[in-house]
Amino acid sequence: MIFRMIIKIAFKSLLANKLRSVLSVLGVIVGVAAVIAMLAIVSGFHGWAMDRIKSFGANQLVIEPGGRGSGGVISGVQQNLTIQDALALCNVPHVEAVSPCVEGGLQAKNRNHNTASEVVGVAPTFLMIANYQIDHGVMFSDDDVDRAAHVAVLTRMTAEQLFGKSDPVGKVLKIQGLNFRVVGLVKNRGGGEGYAENEIFVPHTTAMHALFGTASLNEIFVQAEDGSDLVSVEHDMVETLRNRHKILPGAPDDVHVFNQARLIETVDQWSKTAAILLGSVAAISLLVGGVGIMNIMLASVTERTGEIGVRKAVGAREFDILCQFLIEAIIISCVGGVSGVGLGIGTAWLVGHLTVFNTTVQVSSVLLALGFAAAVGIFFGFYPARRASQLDPIEALRHE
Repeated sequence: MIFRMIIKIAFKSLLANKLRSVLSVLGVIVGVAAVIAMLAIVSGFHGWAMDRIKSFGANQLVIEPGGRGSGGVISGVQQNLTIQDALALCNVPHVEAVSPCVEGGLQAKNRNHNTASEVVGVAPTFLMIANYQIDHGVMFSDDDVDRAAHVAVLTRMTAEQLFGKSDPVGKVLKIQGLNFRVVGLVKNRGGGEGYAENEIFVPHTTAMHALFGTASLNEIFVQAEDGSDLVSVEHDMVETLRNRHKILPGAPDDVHVFNQARLIETVDQWSKTAAILLGSVAAISLLVGGVGIMNIMLASVTERTGEIGVRKAVGAREFDILCQFLIEAIIISCVGGVSGVGLGIGTAWLVGHLTVFNTTVQVSSVLLALGFAAAVGIFFGFYPARRASQLDPIEALRHE
């Protein structure tokens, strides 16, 4: 029997039982679509999370005071970070920029407009470290820091709340009753309204002395050089602070370090785990579709026992019968696979438009889903095909 004739007979058999064939294909469609959509959503979340992390600054490390207490009981946060600590970190190898930081929520006012803002005392280098960009005006200078000048840089949200649509640069606002001249306006990080923040940046010396009355820092922001090992930089910074704070060997560190590299690694690991879990759940639906193919093919073999007997009686080989039924199973899985790819891409596109995730359908996931669908068709179609090919022609004709 010619191979082309085998394929023709397989298609004719599937079209003769349209409803049964559609139901068989449906299971494969859902399985393939689920695999592609799930992997695209995980990929989209990973990209969104990485963009969000990078929007807060590249190669960033943040040093915070450690907990205060003993015996496992934490009673507060230590006040152990100083401007001198920040200056000492500038000499650590592969450190590009350092900014002290002292912050707190305060009331800001301009005439009859007021807002509760996060007032952040920083150095001029903070904008580069935290990935802020000046939209209008300038950042205050090192000279402003040395003089503890009453100058401020606003985020766009704060500017709109206090000054509406008018240009705030050059105007004066009040923080805790003190006048501050606005010298600059920064863009939203990430370029979107979802990243808008209600913050006012002032020189850290001004914030410490005039606004918060403290000699200690809340945080120290550090930017490492491009290509440097952030874990190594973190170790060197902690050792520097341990020496400055006279921490004895074996004693726990008195600071905590937020390392962007560890956060990125955590997101990567989570994404891989989620891809495996969600992909496995979706693959189970493909296996269920494969069981459906097997059931349909077994029923088809039973119904066409007489037909198989006639073909064997006129010379059809076991291999011809095996190929015919196996090709029917493969056709079902391939048609379902191609249709499932379309449905999966459409689902991923819809999720990408309805959420903040920019879902990405990767070629590898499409090939994986199609390959798995074809494998399911071959695996679950082989047994019914083999059973059909081994039917005794005499017994098959007697069944007819």
